[in-house]
Amino acid sequence: MVNDQMVNSMTTVILKPHKDESLKRFHPWVFSGAIARIVLDAAHSEPAPVEGELVAVHSATNELLGVGHWQIGSIAVRILAFGVDSLPSDFWTERIRAAYKVREALGLIRPDNNTFRLVHGEGDFLPGLIVDIYAETAVIQAHSVGMHLHRQEIAQAILSAVPQVKNVYYKSDDTLPFKAPIEGDKTGWLITNSQQPMANEFWSMENGLSFRIDWLRGQKTGFFIDQRENRALVERYAAGKDVLNMFCYTGGFSLYALRGGAKTVDSVDVSQKAIEIVKANVQRNFPRQSNHRAITADAFDFLNERINAQMANDQMVNGKWYDLIILDPPAFAKHRDAIKNALRGYQRINAKAIEMIRPGGILFTFSCSQAVDKEAFRLAVFSAAAQVGRKVRILHQLHQPQDHPINIYHPEGEYLKGLVLFVE
Repeated sequence: MVNDQMVNSMTTVILKPHKDESLKRFHPWVFSGAIARIVLDAAHSEPAPVEGELVAVHSATNELLGVGHWQIGSIAVRILAFGVDSLPSDFWTERIRAAYKVREALGLIRPDNNTFRLVHGEGDFLPGLIVDIYAETAVIQAHSVGMHLHRQEIAQAILSAVPQVKNVYYKSDDTLPFKAPIEGDKTGWLITNSQQPMANEFWSMENGLSFRIDWLRGQKTGFFIDQRENRALVERYAAGKDVLNMFCYTGGFSLYALRGGAKTVDSVDVSQKAIEIVKANVQRNFPRQSNHRAITADAFDFLNERINAQMANDQMVNGKWYDLIILDPPAFAKHRDAIKNALRGYQRINAKAIEMIRPGGILFTFSCSQAVDKEAFRLAVFSAAAQVGRKVRILHQLHQPQDHPINIYHPEGEYLKGLVLFVE
């Protein structure tokens, strides 16, 4: 029996018997169904914890397990530190400094590469926090109310721990799962110590290529850093090939293919804004290039049009097939209830790509849906190949890069999966 007087200096979450085993294995989530009761701190005026506040977690036998952010939902607590009931004053700076040292050790911070992920949530032991670096600017996204409430401390910690950062921008307007009203803006500048860069005119460098980063209106923090290593692999395969980059967003794969010596590159995305950035990226990096087309179109409509033209004329539109196709769609499943439909979507899009690729062609295909595991994704691609009836070999199995690490105690952090296929 827990003595409430022993634990009421801080709101305390008390678990049901035997529900502490995952925390003792350092998994950072406490699910709502594991909670027996909550003891509010002495100063609490509300009948329940306030979303985002720090709470201590105790076992049913009063063993202190850790401290974390309270959240309304199935994940009730995200643990920030195990075995303590408060955070030290230097907590944010030390955690962010440790993350920065990992990126230094990986060789990601170079004159030709000033774009990298600094903090990857649970993978850097800061659940609910994303920080991406674009040259002198850090862009923060909070995926929990607790991280939102600590945003100023986090910004100051980034400034202290990361030498090149002078500006910190906060963008969480479309990511926070608010269950109750919260204080403070969900987007805007937190720190500007150099001339404030304009989001729609800002350029950053990845592996020697320049990309325009629009963190204000773009997806995520403005760029998909998690495909850096996979883009470099496309570059290795691109020489002399006709390349199709579907769901191209701002053209990351396209630029690597062009630098790799592709014969032609078609970049396709449904967003006209994204296509305009693709054009700007190509113009900046390859001002004399004439073998790139940027096309605004729905992916399925685009592929169907070309497949129908192939069936009618035994050739693709403009008399061309593709030697290399990249499929990097948005998440088809953002939660487990959507998995079945997502797998059908992956099967459909891959079947169309396999149908239209030249014999001897190479297909890069990805899923960024965390709810879809790599076995299910691979089965969807297998089903697509079987449906079309072509011989397919797996050349590479791809995943997220080093600056998107997976906490070994939190395997759910593995979200990006990809296959490189050789199609006879």
